[in-house]
Amino acid sequence: MHARITGWGKYLPQRVLTNKDLEKMVDTSDEWIVTRTGIRERRIVGDDEATSTMAVAAGRGALEVAGLSPSLLDMVIVATNSPDRMMPASAALVQHALGAKNAAAFDVVGACSGFIYALVTAYQFIAAGAYKNILVVASEAISRAMNWEDRSTSVLFGDGAGAVVVQANEHATDMLSFVLGNDGSGADLLYIPHPCGMPTSVSNDRRYYMVMEGRAVFKFAVTAMVEASRQVVDAAGLNIADIDLFIPHQANSRITQAAIKALDIPNDKVFVNLDRYGNLSAASPAVALCEAVEQRRLKEGALVVLVAFGAGLSWAAMVLRWQPSAFS
Repeated sequence: MHARITGWGKYLPQRVLTNKDLEKMVDTSDEWIVTRTGIRERRIVGDDEATSTMAVAAGRGALEVAGLSPSLLDMVIVATNSPDRMMPASAALVQHALGAKNAAAFDVVGACSGFIYALVTAYQFIAAGAYKNILVVASEAISRAMNWEDRSTSVLFGDGAGAVVVQANEHATDMLSFVLGNDGSGADLLYIPHPCGMPTSVSNDRRYYMVMEGRAVFKFAVTAMVEASRQVVDAAGLNIADIDLFIPHQANSRITQAAIKALDIPNDKVFVNLDRYGNLSAASPAVALCEAVEQRRLKEGALVVLVAFGAGLSWAAMVLRWQPSAFS
């Protein structure tokens, strides 16, 4: 059975935290942040919100675009590194809130690569003939794991959610290839030691804050983005020049620029929303894909690469031939 994306949605919290705001909270400056990261502002989850509530909002948007009733969903997959609780899965809360009473539900913890991991998983379930309608959501309340006295991490991340509906069809699959990988020897370079998705997760205990070895992660990130992109494009039987839009994980502008320079990809083929949202962790590629569609950067038949890296150390990439309305 073939599969394709038929719906997409996103949710960003209302609160905007600018670099000027951060100047009052931590030893940093707007110039320092923009120069080193490319980020100007980010969204911060509200006190009445959680990873699951943002996922529900994004999921509803995707279902509406797809014209699909929640009752017809066979599965809900949530990619997150900031779950509401250790258990049950945030996907269980999303399934219930959406009214997807016939759907299986589970979480994927793949760090910033999680959305692509979850999306590939959805395609495989459909290819196997097990399910026909799957909602894939990536949602993060990652700001609740931030040490707001640490300028090396607190300036980087934001909160939000993105979602897609993947449905079976008899004609063609829009995913042409994928690459997944992990190097567990780097697990201690980037991690969060405690769940952080709920308002009650916020703690002043430094043991619960995100830990990151920035220089080592930067070096890994550039290499992972370049190699994964080359591998996935080659696996699709294509060349880098054939790709119409490159959607990299929105982590740091210097990482993106180094990667596209190595790949010889022009800036006008690269989607960027990092300046407005910061690093949304697993939600980054999902929100970027949704916005690329909204901004009409993806025309019917366009070839797009999604590529991400993250804690683990993980990496993931996929090539899509964008055709949400094909054969409908």
